[in-house]
Amino acid sequence: MESSIKTDSKGRKKVLNACLEPCAIEKGMRLIGGKWKGSIIYHLKDGAVRFNDLSRMLGGATKKMVDQRLKELEQEGMVKRNVLSERPMAVSYELTEFGRTALQILDDLRQWSETHNIEIKS
Repeated sequence: MESSIKTDSKGRKKVLNACLEPCAIEKGMRLIGGKWKGSIIYHLKDGAVRFNDLSRMLGGATKKMVDQRLKELEQEGMVKRNVLSERPMAVSYELTEFGRTALQILDDLRQWSETHNIEIKS
């Protein structure tokens, strides 16, 4: 069922048949829109990266935050965790085929941001 917008006599808008579930954009943003998720996916575009290297690539993210986002991306099927050694513990992460499908979107977002010189205001 498609939603539609009606305007009453006073110019107020009302949505009819509103979707009760998150829309497709919201679902996509939940996967790649969380803080650091898009950056993690983008940094994995060229292949597997060890955890500590990935943490350094992200700069402002704490290791705890990186670990948390990687676990979320792994649960969502976007990232695969590879154990390289048990002692000392060493792991790397790489994109799954599903995770690779987000790269074009993220590259488009990067280009859009660069083209419009987007600045973050605190």
